[in-house]
Amino acid sequence: MSLDPSTIVVHDDAFPAGAVVPPIFQTSLFTFGSYQELEDAMAGRVARPIYSRGDNPTVQAFEAKMAALEGAEAARAFASGMAAISAAVLSNLGAGERMVCVRHCYPDAFRLFTTVLPRFAIQVDFVDGRDAPAVDRALPGAKVLYLETPTSVVFEAQDLPRLTAMASAHGALTIADNSWASPIFQRPLAHGVDLVVHSASKYLGGHSDVVAGVICGRRELIERIDAGAFPLLGGKLAPFEGWLLVRGLRTLPLRMRRHHESALEIARRLAAHPQIKRINHPLLGEPGPGVATLTGASGLFSFELEGEREAVRGFCDALRLFRLGVSWGGHESLAFPAAAGLAQKGEANPLAFFGVSPATIRLHIGLEDPEDLWSDLTQALLRAAA
Repeated sequence: MSLDPSTIVVHDDAFPAGAVVPPIFQTSLFTFGSYQELEDAMAGRVARPIYSRGDNPTVQAFEAKMAALEGAEAARAFASGMAAISAAVLSNLGAGERMVCVRHCYPDAFRLFTTVLPRFAIQVDFVDGRDAPAVDRALPGAKVLYLETPTSVVFEAQDLPRLTAMASAHGALTIADNSWASPIFQRPLAHGVDLVVHSASKYLGGHSDVVAGVICGRRELIERIDAGAFPLLGGKLAPFEGWLLVRGLRTLPLRMRRHHESALEIARRLAAHPQIKRINHPLLGEPGPGVATLTGASGLFSFELEGEREAVRGFCDALRLFRLGVSWGGHESLAFPAAAGLAQKGEANPLAFFGVSPATIRLHIGLEDPEDLWSDLTQALLRAAA
């Protein structure tokens, strides 16, 4: 029986004693009543928890819901989005191999790809994911195509069915970061993607109180991750975080619809404002093939402000409801100026590498009243122009 996502997140549970909320199995160890029980578990003949660095029943409840939401055979949860990205990539690339990645990917993923992977002689080539012929030219010999649709900061969408077909023709596995849209507004596996990764800290948790990640995909690919990167790198998800994530998923469809409606309305108003040079929102402007897989938008987009760095500083300091912060996906509205990101120390600065304008400001539209948020933005823009 195929269920709607809004039903999946609140139903189809089988917790002990008829509980509607999963128990928190706050234990590091699971014991066995006999040698045979222990041997069967160690040999994989019986699927049951052994040690919470592997399986834990509370975490498994979250993994089962994520697999159902993404239409996947299996899912594996991690202690952070970066742990999930690292496991997905390292499980499918060996020394001396090559990966193609879309430009404007998540900043810490970029740092992983440009500072850590080269230590294993793994080459990463960045390409404009909107340019399908350019992706096709880059794919020969690549083992992985890494997608993020839409991308970070500037929100460029990719044509998933076309790119995944190209990758398959070249024998490359596709990984897609679906944190922005969530499975409510996009299901990449249905469009040919092999593995989907999420920063579960964002919309899946939804309350800015958990750091986590998850990978969804075919069982054989999750088992490949389970065979090495998951247990040996140690990025396991704790039981309490698993419990928080199940709680967050209960309201995911409702929250995503509110984020979509509020952000789209505010983005449209900003697009008409004389102090705004450009809006970066995948559903505004000329629709391209990359948005065909999106059934909605999240609360995250960006714009370029007219003026220099001082105008950006003045705008940010004048905000009252919007807070300044680097994350997103929770209940609160946030602003992040690219100029501050460009000032970040380190040799691998993706904003500089990809030429992001210092006048770019990323907004996350939370669950507050949109008219209140608009009033805050307009007064901040007025202050920035002074």
